Amino acid sequence: MIKSFREVIAKAKNEETRTVAVAVAQDKPVLEAIRDAKANDIADAILVGDADEINSIALKMEMDLSEFEIVNEPNPKKAALKAVELVSTGKADMVMKGLIDTASFLRAVLNKEVGLRTGKLMSHIAVFEVKEYDRLLFVTDAAFNMYPDLKAKIDIVNNGVSVAHAVGIDVPKVAPVCAVEVVNPNMPPTLDAAILSKMSERGQIKGCIVDGPLALDNALSEEAAKHKGVTGPVAGKADIFLMPNIEAGNIMYKSISYTAKPKSGAILVGTAAPVVLTSRADSHETKMHSIALAALVSNQLLGKKSKEKVLLSI
Repeated sequence: MIKSFREVIAKAKNEETRTVAVAVAQDKPVLEAIRDAKANDIADAILVGDADEINSIALKMEMDLSEFEIVNEPNPKKAALKAVELVSTGKADMVMKGLIDTASFLRAVLNKEVGLRTGKLMSHIAVFEVKEYDRLLFVTDAAFNMYPDLKAKIDIVNNGVSVAHAVGIDVPKVAPVCAVEVVNPNMPPTLDAAILSKMSERGQIKGCIVDGPLALDNALSEEAAKHKGVTGPVAGKADIFLMPNIEAGNIMYKSISYTAKPKSGAILVGTAAPVVLTSRADSHETKMHSIALAALVSNQLLGKKSKEKVLLSI
């Protein structure tokens, strides 16, 4: 099982190289991430934005832009729309947020004419490599869905599982995280957790094991689970942490980011193509890791489409 971003990068390097369209690319950490992704054979790139600014930043970085296509569009909103259009028309395989606010970027992603809507729920998944743990930690949803109901949580689990599969985790363990590890009728997230667990047990949620409710300590630590007498296939071994709402998800995301000094990456899935949705404050390493995750998901999506075409032709 893949346990580090070094292994994620190696896996992406061994798969077919994909192309990322960058929306508003005139940003030093973004260009550093693109440079490193290219150097690691993870992805090629089409840089959409103010060409003069892109060239100026690259010159200061001593970055050779001759390997990349540049599409000059100084207007940030138009640049975002163009980057998304490159993906929807098949000229690129994934899209990345550059120096543009998230709301404007997502409006382009959701554009009715050239956007990446599929009719499925979109969700954000963050992946962390923390030194103290022997596995990657997948946290969802910390940025997109605010107060998901049971139906939305099923979709969020499926989206998270698809990313885990793309990374190389065949049967990820999913913990619906709650404040307690028992079902309490006065705490709706525990009821959702119990239903999700039963659905998983009956094969209604496939490709993973869901078991909960689990408090965070019992999901993370086998020792904590043992002390509390919490048993089950996911207790202390969770790969995917399904958060009850955006507050809990966002707090967990930022707590890990600022206290554990992890390596991390994050993408938006449930779209026609993966979306690299990182913070403008994220390091170029985090952005490069996110591109690697998106490349793996892209290869998985395109592989499924190829199989579907073969089946239809039979």
